[in-house]
Amino acid sequence: MSSPPQQAEKGAPLSTGGSEEVATLNVDPNTLTVADLYDKEKFDLETMDNKLVFQLLQCGPEGLTQSEAEARIHKFGPNKLPEKKINPIFQFLSFMWNPLSWVMEAAAIVAIALSNGQGMPPDWQDFVGIILLLLGNSCIGFYEERGAGKAVEALMAALAPQCTVKRDGNWVTMEAANLVPGDIISIGIGDVIPADSRMVVANNVKIDQAALTGESLPVGKEPGDEVFSGSTVKQGEAEAVVIGTGLNTFFGRAASLVAGANEGMGHLQQVLAKIGNFCICSIAIFLVAEIFVMYPGFRYRYRRGMNNLLVLLIGGIPIAMPTVLSVTLAIGAKQLAEHKAIVTRISAIEELAGVTILCSDKTGTLTLNELTIKTEAVRQYSEVSVDDILLWSAYASRVENQDAIDKSIVESLPNVAMARDGIEVLDFIPFNPVDKRTQVTYRRLSDNTVHRVSKGMSQIILELSTRDMTPEVERQLHADVDEFAQRGLRALAVAEESVPSGDVEGEGTGFRLIGLLPIFDPPRHDTKETIERAIELGVHVKMITGDQLAIAKETGRELGMGDTMYKASILNKPDELTGIANSVDELVLRADGFAGVYPEHKYEIVERLQNLGHMVAMTGDGVNDAPALAKANVGVAVADASDAARSAADIVLTEAGLSTIIEAFIHSRIIFQRMRNYAIYTCSVTIRVVTTFAILVFAFKFDFPPFMVLILAIINDGTMMTISTDRVKPSKSPNAWNLKEIFSYAIVYGCYLTLTTLIFFVVVDKTNFFQRHGCKAFTNHNDFSFHSVIYLQVSILSQGLIFVTRSQGFFFMERPSLFLMFAFVIAQFVATIITVYANWGFTEIYGAGWHWAGAVWIWDIVWFVPLDFIKFGMAAVIERFAQAHSPPAPGAPVTHDQVELARQRTRMSMEAAQNVTRISTIPSRGASYYAPNIHDHVSHRRNFGSRVKNLITKSGKNLHMDNHELRRLQSTQAQAASRVLTNH
Repeated sequence: MSSPPQQAEKGAPLSTGGSEEVATLNVDPNTLTVADLYDKEKFDLETMDNKLVFQLLQCGPEGLTQSEAEARIHKFGPNKLPEKKINPIFQFLSFMWNPLSWVMEAAAIVAIALSNGQGMPPDWQDFVGIILLLLGNSCIGFYEERGAGKAVEALMAALAPQCTVKRDGNWVTMEAANLVPGDIISIGIGDVIPADSRMVVANNVKIDQAALTGESLPVGKEPGDEVFSGSTVKQGEAEAVVIGTGLNTFFGRAASLVAGANEGMGHLQQVLAKIGNFCICSIAIFLVAEIFVMYPGFRYRYRRGMNNLLVLLIGGIPIAMPTVLSVTLAIGAKQLAEHKAIVTRISAIEELAGVTILCSDKTGTLTLNELTIKTEAVRQYSEVSVDDILLWSAYASRVENQDAIDKSIVESLPNVAMARDGIEVLDFIPFNPVDKRTQVTYRRLSDNTVHRVSKGMSQIILELSTRDMTPEVERQLHADVDEFAQRGLRALAVAEESVPSGDVEGEGTGFRLIGLLPIFDPPRHDTKETIERAIELGVHVKMITGDQLAIAKETGRELGMGDTMYKASILNKPDELTGIANSVDELVLRADGFAGVYPEHKYEIVERLQNLGHMVAMTGDGVNDAPALAKANVGVAVADASDAARSAADIVLTEAGLSTIIEAFIHSRIIFQRMRNYAIYTCSVTIRVVTTFAILVFAFKFDFPPFMVLILAIINDGTMMTISTDRVKPSKSPNAWNLKEIFSYAIVYGCYLTLTTLIFFVVVDKTNFFQRHGCKAFTNHNDFSFHSVIYLQVSILSQGLIFVTRSQGFFFMERPSLFLMFAFVIAQFVATIITVYANWGFTEIYGAGWHWAGAVWIWDIVWFVPLDFIKFGMAAVIERFAQAHSPPAPGAPVTHDQVELARQRTRMSMEAAQNVTRISTIPSRGASYYAPNIHDHVSHRRNFGSRVKNLITKSGKNLHMDNHELRRLQSTQAQAASRVLTNH
C-alpha cells in the first residue's frame, strides 16, 4: 500500500472525533498483513465506519492508480477462487501409474532383466514393444484429456464477469478478477456485484441477495452498507469500495470450506479398481498354475517357461483400459460443452448417467425468476375491464428504476409505451414499507380530466376504498385473496378515483376498488416439456425450494410434476408423519418436493435419497446450495450461479433452465454405454487370453511367442480407441455399473472364445480336415507357421467380440461408427498380412499362406454367429436377477428392511463420492484409480454452518472459521424467509 496518512500514537484508541474530525487507526497499513486485515478480532471491515475503511485500505473516493492496483494484486491475489492446476509432466506420467500399468512395467522388467540365459540375449523386442505400448497409451490419453481441459477452461474464461472500476481517476471496464481491495467500483441495474464491498454512494439501490440467502425479495442498501459478491443490482445505481476479493469474500470463505475436503476415490475410480482387480486376479491364478505345471511338472528350462509367463502378463492386462475410458470421458466432456454443459469433474459424466432423482431449485431454474401478472385470473369488482385495470395499474407504476412488481405490471401491457401514452403524470408516490402502496395523479390528455390510481397490499387498498364498497364486495375480495394464497399467487389490489377540481392536491371523489391482480413467477416455456422428458428417461424430478408451500404446489401443478409437497420442517418432526408416511425416508422418496427449505434440509434430502440406493443430482446457484451440491453424486450449477456454487458443482450449465441437463443426461448415457461395452469386451479378452494360452501349455506344451501377444495388444488397443466415438443408443432408464453382470459376461464370452481356439487347435493337430482343403501340414505343435495361424484365429474373433458387446440386439442391427469399422478392417488386414507373409525368426513365426488365412476367417465367422444368442440368454438371466434387487422407486412404499439393504449396498460408493474435490477445471483422472478410501461420518446436526464445517473437519483437517461467518449462513435464511412472507 502507499504511504500512510497521519496516524494515532501507538496504543491510542480508535477515534472518530466530532462530525468534522477524521477517523484514525492505531495501525500502520504498510506493515499490515492480509491475515491481519481479515482477522475480525482486529478489524471488521463489514461494520466499521467508511472513513476508517478508506484509511485502513489506503484509498479514497477517487480510486487507486494502476500501479497501486498492480502492487496489491500481488499481495491479495486475483479476485477469483483458486483452481487446481495440474503439472502436465505429472499428468502424463500418471497414465503409467496404475495397477494395470504396473503389471505391464513388471513384464518389461521380466523381458529385459529375467528373460535371458541358455546362450540367448535379453528379450529386447518385447521390452521395447511394451515401453512403446505404455508411451502410446499415455500420449493418447494425455492429448485427449488436456484438450478437453483447455476447451473447458476457454469456456469458463468466457464466463468471466466484467466490472466498471475507477483507475487513475477514470472509469474503465475490466475483468472482475483484476479487482483489489481499495478499488472504487460503479454498479447499476442488472450488474452482478464483483467483490465484497461497502457502499459509498447509493441512489435508491436494491440488491437481490438470492445467491446468498435463498428466496428473497431485493434488499435496500444505503451508504455504509455491505454488499456481497454474487448479488445482483435490481434497482438504482451506486459506487462502492472493494473490501474483500477472492477467498477473502463471503462466498470465497464458504466455498473454500466445501472445497477443502481431501480428494478420495470417486465412484468411477472404484469401478475401475474392481475391474482391474478382476483382470489381475485372473492373470495371477493362471500364472501360478503355469509356474507349477511348467517347472516342477514338465521340467521346462528357465527361458522357455519365462516366455510363456510373459504371454500371460502381456496378453492378459487390459493396458489400454484407463486410456480408453479417459479418452471416452474427455471426448464426452467436449460434446457436453457443445450442449452448454461444462464438466468440471470429468468422472461426473459417468455418475450423471446413473442419476435416478434430480432435485431442482424452483426460482430461476424451473421458473423465470421474473414476476408476471396472471391476466386470465384478474378479478374485477366494477364495470372496469381487465385491460383497463392493467393499464391504470401501469399508470401507478414506475417506468424507470422499476422494482420487480412494477416491471411485471408494465410488461403485461401489449406495448410498454402505453404506461405513459396519453397522460401527463402530475404526482407520483413510490412504494414505501409504511404505506405499502403506490399512487399516481395524472391528467388524461384526451379530455383534460385528472384522476388518481393506487395499487398495493390488498388490506391497505381495501381500507382506502370508500366509494361503492359493500359487504359483498369486501367478502369477495377476502375470498379471492385467500384463493390466490392457496394457489401460491401474490395479490395486488387496485383502486381509482377522479379529481373534479383538476388540482394535484385536490379532493377526489373517493377511491373505488376496481380489481385484484394475481402475481406469480411463471415456469419457463420449456420446463414442462423438460420434466416430461426427464420422466421418460426414468429420472424423477423433485422441487426443492425456499419459497412458500402454496407457491411450490401451484408451480408443481402447472408443470405436471405433482403437488405432493411438504414443508421442510417436517423432516425434523417424525411425530407429524402419521397418516402421511411410515418413515422420513419414505416421505422423502414419495414427495414431489419440499418448500421452505434451508441449506441443511437440502443436504439431508440428498443424503437420505442416496442412502436409499439412488444416484442424486442437485441443482443450485448460491453459496447456500454449495453443501448439497458437494454432497450430491452430481452437483449442477445452473446458469448465472455464484462462484461458490460453481466451485462445489461437477457440471456448470451456461444456458438458463433445465433443458440443458436433459441433453446432458442423454449424452452421459451414450458415454456410459461406450464405457460399459468396452469394460465387458476387455474383461472378456483377458479371460480369453489367459485361459487359452495357459490351457494350450497344460494340454499340448504349446509355446506361443510373447512378441506376437504384444502385437495383438497393440492392434487391439489402437482399434478400441475408436470406441470413444462409437454410435450407441442411450438407455431409456438410468445406468448403473453392475460388476457382477460385467464379470459374468466376461467369463462366459471368454470361455466361449477359448473353446473356439482349443477346438480349432485339436482339429488342426489331430485331424487332416484343413489339409484336405489345401492347407499345408505342420511338423509339430510349435511349428512357427502354426504360431501365425493361432495368432490370426485369436486376433479376429477377439476383436470381433466388440460388435456383440456394443449392441443390444443382433450385432448387424446397430451400425457401428465408421471409425470403429474402419479400425477393425485395418487391424485385421494387418493381422492377416502378418499371418500370410511374416517370416520373423526372432519371434518364432513364419508365413502360413493364404489357404490357412482363409480357413481361419471362415472358422471364426462360423463361431462368431452364436455370440449374439449367448448375449440374449445372459441378458434374460441378469434382468430377472436385477428386478429382485433394485432400489425402491420414487412413489413406492419403503420398508425398514429395504432401507437397511439399500444403505448397505450404497454406503461405500456414497462415501467415495463425498470425498471428491470439486474445485478444479477438468482435473485429470490420472489413470491412478486406486486411492485411499476415506470414510465419511456425516453429522446429523441441523445447523447449516456446522454442516459445512463438518464437510472438512471429517477428513481430519483442523480448520478455523470465524463463528460469526458460520452463524450468518444460518441467520440469513431466517431473514430471507421473513422477507418472502412480507407482501409488497
